[in-house]
Amino acid sequence: MDGIARRTLLLALASLPWAAHAQPAELGGALPGARLLGQGQLSFFSLEIYTARLWVTEGFRADDFIAHPVALELEYARALVGRQIAERSLVEMKKLGTVPEAQAAAWLAAMSKAFPDMAKGDRLTGVSRPGAGMRFFFNGKPSGEVAHADFARLFLGIWLSRRTSESKLRQALLGMA
Repeated sequence: MDGIARRTLLLALASLPWAAHAQPAELGGALPGARLLGQGQLSFFSLEIYTARLWVTEGFRADDFIAHPVALELEYARALVGRQIAERSLVEMKKLGTVPEAQAAAWLAAMSKAFPDMAKGDRLTGVSRPGAGMRFFFNGKPSGEVAHADFARLFLGIWLSRRTSESKLRQALLGMA
């Protein structure tokens, strides 16, 4: 590849939406060596809700996403109530698998604590720990943890499962869009 072609390629890569996005500081300790795989936006009736970014480590495979430590970063485009985010998350999780009512109540309580009210520009990052659950960070600071492997599988499944209700967002996160 000659110098002109190389410069053209580098300029094209730099213009990709995720190329300039820096790794969140909280991933340095929680997910060392993570790289951005993809990003996309969730909109509802053309109102942008958030931008989602998927951070992965070496060896990540989409078909077995739960076996790998990953981070899902959500940057909110508008104000939302944390309790409503937790409730909607639980609804989506139940679409992907059975959640006994006692477990659902415990998970809802944990998410309600971990998910504060969001303002435009706020970030919520969930970091999975295979076999152990998830840790959450609000604007880079720890906000909660759910120590249950099924929680991590169903929560991440909202975005990464083949059965997600947002298949275009899934494709964007997995770098397939």
